[in-house]
Amino acid sequence: MLAEQFSSIGVPVFLADIKGDLSGMALPGGEHPKVRERAVQLGMAEMGFEGFPIVFWDVFGTKGHPLRTTVSEMGPLLLGRILNLNEIQSSLLAMTFKIADDNGLLLLDLKDLRSMVKFVGEQADQFKNDYGNISAASIGAIQRSLLALEEQGGDLLFGEPALNLQDMMQTDGKGRGMINILFADKLLQSPKLYATFLLWLLSELFEQLPEVGDPPKPVFTFFFDEAHLLFEDIPPALANKIEQVVRLIRSKGVCVYFITQNPLDLPEDVLGQLGNRVQHALRAFTPKEQKAVKAAAETFRANPALDVSKVIMELGVGEALVSFLDAKGIPAMVERALVCPPRSRLLPLTDAERSSVISSSVLAGHYERVVDRESAYEKLKEKTAQAAAAPAPPKAGREPVPESTKMLQAMARSAAHAIGSQVGRQIIRGVLGSIFGKARR
Repeated sequence: MLAEQFSSIGVPVFLADIKGDLSGMALPGGEHPKVRERAVQLGMAEMGFEGFPIVFWDVFGTKGHPLRTTVSEMGPLLLGRILNLNEIQSSLLAMTFKIADDNGLLLLDLKDLRSMVKFVGEQADQFKNDYGNISAASIGAIQRSLLALEEQGGDLLFGEPALNLQDMMQTDGKGRGMINILFADKLLQSPKLYATFLLWLLSELFEQLPEVGDPPKPVFTFFFDEAHLLFEDIPPALANKIEQVVRLIRSKGVCVYFITQNPLDLPEDVLGQLGNRVQHALRAFTPKEQKAVKAAAETFRANPALDVSKVIMELGVGEALVSFLDAKGIPAMVERALVCPPRSRLLPLTDAERSSVISSSVLAGHYERVVDRESAYEKLKEKTAQAAAAPAPPKAGREPVPESTKMLQAMARSAAHAIGSQVGRQIIRGVLGSIFGKARR
């Protein structure tokens, strides 16, 4: 319902379809008797039903347009979390990115990163003076994690064409904001991949959008479902940066809804930034659950007319406790409310209906065409072939120059040329990299 209303006033929306039940938003509703019953109950019997402008996305490319980023855009911090690396391994991954930067090597897809990690491991002695010690065990751990990620289908997430955020921030011919639905039931099978990818998307919005101050309506609305996954098993440094993004992204006109079973799933510093709250029913049968219900009730501004702890357990389907900011930005007292019925269809689309929406999209065919331009994998492969094919004969009285050294010298010359000519060798970093001192270039 929130997504429909935002779209109606021209605000583009992003939401993840965890259960596969949101696709019906593309077609008019009213087919379900409970919808009409609720409309009559709320005095909305004459409400009209309509479908909304939908763009379907799918990392795996089966239920929507392929959704990709590049390894460089993801950056070592977020990628380290996806790979489940420890602190030492994460530091080595960051070092690998730095070496790629310094040598003008683009990291676009996983084969680029695999090649780069292998190269750094093989040339550890050459790099240690400038970059520090390189552990063979850590190199092996990163390589195994990359292999596991590929087996999960994570390689489909990285490559080109990478997502252009402006493609998500469109309106249709009637001025309604596009509703971008990410088909995420398969992606959620790898919870860290799901949560980190959505975090990357949120951070890209933060970085790319200009400051807008206090606009009359958001420029983009982002629904982060299963938000508790974002904060599970993350290092304190990353948690701090997430909190910083959440706190500051409002100045970019981005409205973020964190969706989770219990508000206590979110850190207190994040929870304190969330002014609008909608709480559906919670059930409590054990002392632990009862304690959680009481704690959830205490997150609202109290209403003397409501026993919030009791009401939370009594809420029915389509009911919620709500508290929104008033015109002065002050949280209103919590109220018990009925949710308006949706104007779009509750039942999911059939495969044929979904295919029709995808094929009629203005983006149809663009992200489906994979681009594999020259990057780290090709350059390293080329340098290895050159070194093997044309070894320099040793001069009399001198030791032969190692092939690895020749390769490094050739790379250095290539990098110097690229930097001098400013030809497309600049590595992109996401906002979490920028916060750590890596400016986006």
